[in-house]
Amino acid sequence: MFFPSSEIEVVAILSEAKEPLSVAGGNTRVLAPSGSKIISTSKLSGVIDYEPGALTMIAKAGTPLSEIQKTLNSEGQCLAFDPYNWSRFINKKGSSTIGGVFAANVSGSSRLRVGAARDFLLGIRLVDGLGNIIQNGGRVMKNVTGYDLVKLFAGSWGTLGILTEVSFKVLPKPETEATIVIHGLNDQLALDAMIDATATPFDVSGLAHFPKQKETMIRVEGFENSVKYRVERLMEIFKQYREINTLDADKSMQVWRNISLLSSLKSNNDDLWRLSVKPTESTQIVQKTKFNDYFYDWGGGLIWGLASPNQDVREHVPAGYGHGTCLQTKSERIPMFHPYDGTISGIKEGIRKSFDPKQILNQYLVI
Repeated sequence: MFFPSSEIEVVAILSEAKEPLSVAGGNTRVLAPSGSKIISTSKLSGVIDYEPGALTMIAKAGTPLSEIQKTLNSEGQCLAFDPYNWSRFINKKGSSTIGGVFAANVSGSSRLRVGAARDFLLGIRLVDGLGNIIQNGGRVMKNVTGYDLVKLFAGSWGTLGILTEVSFKVLPKPETEATIVIHGLNDQLALDAMIDATATPFDVSGLAHFPKQKETMIRVEGFENSVKYRVERLMEIFKQYREINTLDADKSMQVWRNISLLSSLKSNNDDLWRLSVKPTESTQIVQKTKFNDYFYDWGGGLIWGLASPNQDVREHVPAGYGHGTCLQTKSERIPMFHPYDGTISGIKEGIRKSFDPKQILNQYLVI
């Protein structure tokens, strides 16, 4: 493994590299092929600048996510998109990094209300596959100009370059939260309830459904009086459901923390899938995929599922209705990213070759 401790060392490694490299932050999200050479950003660590009043932070890409969260928490702020962590599924015990979060565009349950990780990214520094340093975007919200490479690299999974520095916006932590739990609904009724919740003016920040437990979660966050009022109004709207209760702040936070860790999924060497789909089509897609275990987030727009090996569940996602990512598999025939044909495939390939002409960065993910 390579552990560069500066951006210049990353430049040197990529300038001289002739063989494929697996890019990793804290090595918690990607299963690199056995015997591959890994370049880790874990020693590119530290908060460079933090302006609580401006709601912005600049950090080296290898800074542990836990350090970022601790620093923000001390000022009553947070990463509002609350990233998922699926490291237990791939038996990784490292420390997730802020660069890895943005490189994979890891967005948690709050994406429903605040947007994805990429929406909080203001600027980046990175080294491309030839060893060139690229800087794009800004360090504060007022001067983000130019070609929006920031959004391009968020979610590129290290296939275009290695992030060395990220600047991003943060938000104040909600004063409190509560979760309404509706019991006994099947998938379709739960989907209807979640869609109804999004149609209200009560600014729900989380909508999830667990089929095995038949529990549908509706979260509200904000100031205490506001949360109390909105919960009361939502309870009136859903009073037709007899089995309904609310969770206080502590229990609510634990529920959504478990969701971010995918705690409800129990794997027996199954493949881990994440499907981002049109919410109104989610139940029909699930019926076709025959997941061994699954749950819905984002009001039905996100499906986390476990499928038997060698089953590409993307075959059941109609064109134009979403895409799927395989986050863990032992099958060499199932690519991680959603395969596209024609024009889109050509554009993606052209972009990769522009930033990584030698095709050495995480190319095993896109084969």
